[in-house]
Amino acid sequence: MAQEIELKFIVCGEGVETLRQHLSTLTTEHHPAGELLNIYYETADNWLRSHDMGLRIRGVQGRYEMTMKIAGRVVGGLHQRPEYNIELDKPELALERFPAEVWPDGELPADLASRVQPLFSTNFEREKWLVNEGDSRIEIALDRGEVKAGEHHEPICELELELLSGRTEDVLKLSHQLVGLAVLRQGSLSKAARGYHLAQGNAEREIKSLSVLPLVAKASVEQGMTAALENALAHWQYHEELWIRGNDNARPEIMNAIARIRHALMLFGGLVPRKASARLRDQLTLAEATLTSAVSAQTAAYDVQTAQAKLTLTEWLVMRGWQPFIDEKTQPKLADSFKRFADVQLSRVAAELKKAFAHPLGDRYADQLPRLARDLDSVMLLAGYYPETAVQAWLESWQGLSQSIAHRQRNDIELFRNEALNAEPFWLHSGKR
Repeated sequence: MAQEIELKFIVCGEGVETLRQHLSTLTTEHHPAGELLNIYYETADNWLRSHDMGLRIRGVQGRYEMTMKIAGRVVGGLHQRPEYNIELDKPELALERFPAEVWPDGELPADLASRVQPLFSTNFEREKWLVNEGDSRIEIALDRGEVKAGEHHEPICELELELLSGRTEDVLKLSHQLVGLAVLRQGSLSKAARGYHLAQGNAEREIKSLSVLPLVAKASVEQGMTAALENALAHWQYHEELWIRGNDNARPEIMNAIARIRHALMLFGGLVPRKASARLRDQLTLAEATLTSAVSAQTAAYDVQTAQAKLTLTEWLVMRGWQPFIDEKTQPKLADSFKRFADVQLSRVAAELKKAFAHPLGDRYADQLPRLARDLDSVMLLAGYYPETAVQAWLESWQGLSQSIAHRQRNDIELFRNEALNAEPFWLHSGKR
C-alpha cells in the first residue's frame, strides 16, 4: 500500500505554454509527453463507489497496472488516500491479487469479479517534471486529453503535484508559487468523479444551498471546526466549477461559501485567536473584491487572489495552521466534545436573536439582517447532531423573518417575529430541555 498525496489543479487552456515554460525553469528533469490509457470499473449497483473505492487499469507503453484507491481525505483538491498498485501482464483484472485489507469485510466478495465492468475511460498525454523543493521530491504532471463514457466526453487539462518523498508542506509551498502564474485553479472534480458523472448520463449539475453541517460521531471541537471549513471550501469549489461551465446562478453560492468560512472562524474565535487566521482572512477579503466586481467566471477563477485564498485555506486545514497559536489551557477545550460546545453556542445564538427582535423595530429591521444571517448560519454549523426535522422547524420561522425583512413585507415580519420568538429549542441544556 502507498499513501498517495497529491494536489490537483485545472489549467487554463490559454495558459498551458506559460506553465510549461515556467516548469522548465525549475528543473532539468523533464519527461516528454507520453500516452496514458485508463479504464475505470464499477458494478451495476455502484458497489465500489458506495464503499468509496475506485478501481482502474492503466496502460503505459505496453505495461499495465491495476490500482485500487480506498477512502481517504480530500481537502480543496489535496488528495490524501491509500492506494494499492499491482503490475499486470495484460489489461485484465485480477482482483484476487489485492491484499485482504483492501476489502471492507477483510476478503474479496465472492461474486465481485463477475460483476465489475468497464464504466468509463480517460485517455491523455502526461508530461512530467521532477522537482526538488525543500526536503521533498515532487512529481509535477501535466495531463491533456479527455474522459469518455459512452457518447459523453469532456476535455482534460490538469496539473498534478504528487509528493514522492518528503513533506506535504513543500507541495503546498511549490503550489503557491505556481498559482502566482494566474493559469491554475484548484480542481474539486477528479478525472474519476467526472467519469462517473458522464457515465450516469451527464445531467446538468444543480445549484446546492448550504445546509446543516453533517458531523462524524463523537467529534471534538477541533473536528467540528475543520468540518465546517472543509464543507465551505467544497461548496466554493463546486459552485466555481458550475459558474465556469456557464451557470451564472452559481456565483452567489460562492459568496455564501466565503461568508460561511468567516462565520466559522468567528464561531470558534473564542478558542482560535484571530492572529492564527489573519493571513487567511486578508486573502478572503481580496478574493471577495474580485468576485463582487464585474468579471467573468474565467477571470475570477484563475485570478491570483482568488486562487491563493483557496490554497491558503487548504494549507491551513491540512497543516492545522491554528495549532502554533493554541496554548496549553486552550488545547483541552479544542479536544472536548463538539456536542457540548454546540449546545452552549446554540443557547447563546438564540439569546442574541431574542434580544435583537424582542420588540417591533419599525423601520429598523433591515439593520438586523446581517446579524440574522450570521446567527442562522451559526445554527446550521452547530445543529448537526439533532434530527433534521426539529432543526428545520426551529429555523423556519427565523428564515421566514429574514425573507420578509429582505422583501419589506411588513405584515409577515411581525407574524414570523412572534413565531420565531416562541419556537421551542431543539437542543439540550437550553433551559427548557
